[in-house]
Amino acid sequence: MTAGVLNKIKLILSILFICIGSSVFGNEPTKPFVVVLDAGHGGKDPGNVQNGYYEKNIALAIVLKIGEQLEKQEGVKVIYTRKSDEFVDLFVRGKIANKAKADLFVSVHCDSFEGNTYGAHTFVLGLHRNHTNFNVAKKENSVIYLEDDYQNNYQGFDINSPESTIGLTIMQEEFLDQSIYLAQLIQNNIKTKLKRRDRGVKQAGFIVLHQTFMPSVLVETGFLSNKNEGAYLNSKKGQNEFGKTLAEAILNYKSQLDGVVNSVQTSNFKEAPTPTAAVNNSSNAISSDIYFRIQIAASPKVIDLKSYNFKGLRLLHKLKDGSVYRYFFGKTSNYNTAKELLQKAKNTGYSSAFISAFKGEELYPLSKALETLSQQ
Repeated sequence: MTAGVLNKIKLILSILFICIGSSVFGNEPTKPFVVVLDAGHGGKDPGNVQNGYYEKNIALAIVLKIGEQLEKQEGVKVIYTRKSDEFVDLFVRGKIANKAKADLFVSVHCDSFEGNTYGAHTFVLGLHRNHTNFNVAKKENSVIYLEDDYQNNYQGFDINSPESTIGLTIMQEEFLDQSIYLAQLIQNNIKTKLKRRDRGVKQAGFIVLHQTFMPSVLVETGFLSNKNEGAYLNSKKGQNEFGKTLAEAILNYKSQLDGVVNSVQTSNFKEAPTPTAAVNNSSNAISSDIYFRIQIAASPKVIDLKSYNFKGLRLLHKLKDGSVYRYFFGKTSNYNTAKELLQKAKNTGYSSAFISAFKGEELYPLSKALETLSQQ
């Protein structure tokens, strides 16, 4: 056997070893981040029809634009409950998401109301907090009466009864914090990027959200009953802008789940000294075992406490609360300083940040902390 033949055999064996090694010892393919996009209504169910605008068409156009943006991102998989003008049962939409083991479920709709009401709001599953929220959910839930065998599919759910929603929150409770966090990101983008009216994050008993077992939100993008807002949502410009903005919020949510590590320790950044004037001001100082931090985010997974993961903020801390990790910035025993830290967090981009009180290593009711402060 010549040297040339031996060299060829060695080369072949080396290639085989590399291939076998990579298949045996290599890492498993990373699971994609699965987003199920749900365009509300469709087919025989037009949704809201106001000023000549059809909710089913606008919702679909926005959803397709969201998907177009997300599909450009590596590691993201998009699944649609519908991609055309077709009728899909509400419980089927949930089944699609559950079968895909989705990481997020986002349902897109348009609202209507008497008068010139305008603005966007995002719902998470929950009890109807007021009559308005109940009516919004009731209108969206009424689609079940267009479905075959709805009595069995929804076990006698009565859309006219607020009491029927009490049980809806139980199965989704595990994902409520994540859903609220995503909803906050969406509303913040609508306000800051689109400059649209922010009607806030709300809770109501939407059946389509109840059917899913992952963080889920329902976005009411605006009011078709308002001529100006309806025209905007019905335009290519409005649909493109909304689609891109919602996609950015979803990717922002995903970014909070990236860079996951096993560490559960407070970061090594040292606390900045509290200003001397604040320390000497007894009316604003609290007992040394009670102090304040600023909650800036919440996530179902652990995120590395590095400043670049939190828009440059330092002195970071995380606390496991049920199935969610809460992320905090800053630490001070002075309430005035805490308010300054809160403003810094908001200026950095954490518009939903708020002050939290601690006693030792545990969360402590803010009202009790302030009561203690007032007595000193």
